[in-house]
Amino acid sequence: MTVAGHHALVTGGGTGVGRAIAVALADTGVEVTICGRRGAVLEAVGHQRVHGVVADVTDEASVAALYSEAEAARGPVDIVVANAGAATSAPATRVSLAEWTAALALNLTGAFLSVRPALAGMVARKSGRIVFVASTAGLKGYAYVAPYVAAKHGVVGLMRALAVETAASGVTVNAICPGFTETEMLERSIATITAATGRTEGEARAALANPQGRFVEPHEIAAAALWLVSDAAKSVTGQAISVSGGETW
Repeated sequence: MTVAGHHALVTGGGTGVGRAIAVALADTGVEVTICGRRGAVLEAVGHQRVHGVVADVTDEASVAALYSEAEAARGPVDIVVANAGAATSAPATRVSLAEWTAALALNLTGAFLSVRPALAGMVARKSGRIVFVASTAGLKGYAYVAPYVAAKHGVVGLMRALAVETAASGVTVNAICPGFTETEMLERSIATITAATGRTEGEARAALANPQGRFVEPHEIAAAALWLVSDAAKSVTGQAISVSGGETW
């Protein structure tokens, strides 16, 4: 499958990694639908081939409406990048059931709801690409983010199950697992560390840096996504690809 001329959906596409992926796809000639909860943020992406639709990936009806609007305007969705997600920090003993449920709803159930409407059409057309943006938290444990770690491990498991189900059809399903990335989420993590420990921002950043002594940049994750949706990766499915500067392998 060539990338140009296809229709991609990128959830959480207004900021950070999602925005970088959406713009990278659009720059190659893909018509990209992005979604999120804040219309102004989606509109601010400002690319002629990136089209924002307000939607909540945790709500089945909202996702159905998203697909209906996007496909009516731009045709069947050929590429899904399930990127929407967020993490909060607290010891597991202080995580309420409501907080646990909300984290899994966004990071795991939202990923499932985001890709499910596209699956049947992709299999029937014998062509399609699904990319989950998971995390190194889907490959290892981290303290104080138990719901996020559990959800991202679930995303990796979901990816592997879908890859087996769709392998014979020519559809590929993979996950990108970034380490700490220069996004708003990283800034919140650093602020939490400085507030809780009294460390300086520089000390907090040094503590989180990967073995290369740096953080992943959103464009690096976008480059991995572009490869996974291209013909060059048509034999790659069921893989959790770490983009983490050597933190995991």
